[in-house]
Amino acid sequence: MTVRVLLVDDQELVRAGFRMILDAEPELEIVAEAADGLEALEAVDRHTVDVALMDIRMPNLDGIEATRRLLERSPETRVLMLTTFDLNEYVYETLRAGASGFMLKDARPEKLVEAIRVVADGNALLAPAITRRVIEEYVRRPHAGDGPPAELGELTSRELEVLRLVARGLSNGEIAGQLFLGETTVKTHVAHILQKLRLRDRVQAVVLAYESGLVLPSA
Repeated sequence: MTVRVLLVDDQELVRAGFRMILDAEPELEIVAEAADGLEALEAVDRHTVDVALMDIRMPNLDGIEATRRLLERSPETRVLMLTTFDLNEYVYETLRAGASGFMLKDARPEKLVEAIRVVADGNALLAPAITRRVIEEYVRRPHAGDGPPAELGELTSRELEVLRLVARGLSNGEIAGQLFLGETTVKTHVAHILQKLRLRDRVQAVVLAYESGLVLPSA
């Protein structure tokens, strides 16, 4: 299946580099490019986009707000954030906006291609350890919270257990090993968690788990 990709970065040289990498992959098709968030929204209106590679810092409309608006227009699109920093509050805010994951701009070409495929398949948490550090760094800072969502009360004790391990960055296979369950069973639990909490993917589940206090930042 062909994965339709939108490149969003204000630096033309960066887009050219990504284009060269992705053009070499027959199952990836670049359907459009954009130099800022506004152009990205226009591109989504004109094209069907499976994965948007989104820079964070851009003129006119940054990647955070662009992600939020893009997903309102095209909920089926997955957003993969590109950043030069692995610990960055902007990354956290973008995950809250609905991005499916993020990676560093200096990642190896094969890692970029793999990340696009993973996100396109609906598997969101690309770098669990890094994502967890971003969230832990943010939630340590004093900020007003709305408290845990009522939907958490709908989860069974087993589902809460699985959610805590997802938030710690464990894969389905690792969770299965720790809880002595089959991996298929874990996948079913994760699907039920996302459905009950009305979340898009694992990234949003991790964010919610930390923000609600279900999981506390490590010391």
